[in-house]
Amino acid sequence: MASTPAPTRADSKAPQARSVLRDPAFLRLWAGTTASGLATWALPFVLGLAVLHRDLSAAGLGIVLAARTIGFLLAVAVGGVLADRHSRRAVVLWSGLAAAAAAPLLAAGLGSSLALMTAAAALAGAGQGACRPAFQALTAETVDPARRQQANAAMTLAVRSSTLAGPALTALLAAWLDTATLLLGIGVLWLAAALVPGRGGAAGAAAASAAPSADADAAPDTGPAAPRAGFRAEFLEGLREARRHPWFLAGLGALVAVVALGYSATSVALPLISRDRYGTEWVLAAAMTAYTLGALAGALVIARLRPRSQGWAALAGLAAYGVAPLSLVLPVHPLAVVAAYAVAGIGIELFNVPWFTATQREVAPDKLARVSSLDFLVSYGLAPAGLALIAPAIDAFGTAPVLAVCAAACFLMPAAAALVPTSRHFARTAPSAAD
Repeated sequence: MASTPAPTRADSKAPQARSVLRDPAFLRLWAGTTASGLATWALPFVLGLAVLHRDLSAAGLGIVLAARTIGFLLAVAVGGVLADRHSRRAVVLWSGLAAAAAAPLLAAGLGSSLALMTAAAALAGAGQGACRPAFQALTAETVDPARRQQANAAMTLAVRSSTLAGPALTALLAAWLDTATLLLGIGVLWLAAALVPGRGGAAGAAAASAAPSADADAAPDTGPAAPRAGFRAEFLEGLREARRHPWFLAGLGALVAVVALGYSATSVALPLISRDRYGTEWVLAAAMTAYTLGALAGALVIARLRPRSQGWAALAGLAAYGVAPLSLVLPVHPLAVVAAYAVAGIGIELFNVPWFTATQREVAPDKLARVSSLDFLVSYGLAPAGLALIAPAIDAFGTAPVLAVCAAACFLMPAAAALVPTSRHFARTAPSAAD
């Protein structure tokens, strides 16, 4: 086989030296992700405005948001299979268009048909869920491996900025626009998410050809390709791929514990403690703002930080979330609560960015979307269960014991995950000195 290794190596270094923020293909993908993030975080706020304007009841708001969550969870697994079976770009396109189509239906049902709004919210959630694993896999296709950590940090900066700017921007626009118009604006954002990203670049295609699938055999081509397996078989194929990576299963278990216990506990307890212990809503607002700003700072740090034991460092960042429920256990100064939430925000991104980067690096490229969908399905799927159980637990056992247990889980589960083989580097083999 004719090849020219030296020129290829020289060419491969050029894009690595160039910042990912100067790559037009990535910037288009980043813009689409940002638009989807703004649309995702703006919708609950706009629907809340509909409640204030008496176009939607509080009970109706709960039904509509629950329908969106159900649509998300049902579609995220389907989207993972479709994104591995077909073009990731096409899945982003059609899922974004589906979410965009839901916006005028939500506007049409406002104040007149809760059933229409519920169906539209389920469609919006389905579009959001289907695009998540596709965006994750499209990032790996667009960006070469050496720059993926920087790319994932830029992506999480977009998400965190959306959580900060989305509600504020919506509140500003609400001074001039009615709720129906704001819902249509969310549809425009989803159109941008669908249409702006480009196709995956050559970097992802090269990585896909270089990384053999675990199920691939070296058998010669003996005839026409066999028909594709069914949806269930392909989803189970993704589960088998996930099981090949002990670090992934361990990290996912730790993430679920932090989301379902730590995040849910603080979401329920923080408003109560802000009101009852401190007598002001300022602590609630300041703590949530500090969390988002901390996450932004964490993303900026991890864009350049390369710890030698990346997996252990990431799990330590995840464990740092435990300081948030811990700060609510004792009657500390409110600034200590705000500082704890900032630390939790920093830590969560010190975990997220290496986690996404390792998944894109280690998982077989043709199964990446399915494994990513498993990540979103489990972590997002169990969060509502945690929220549903925390309030009754607080009523039964008291706020302090429940928060103490949740804080302990946040510290202990990542520590247990760190003991699993391959967790130290989030890789099946330790990286070389050159890496």
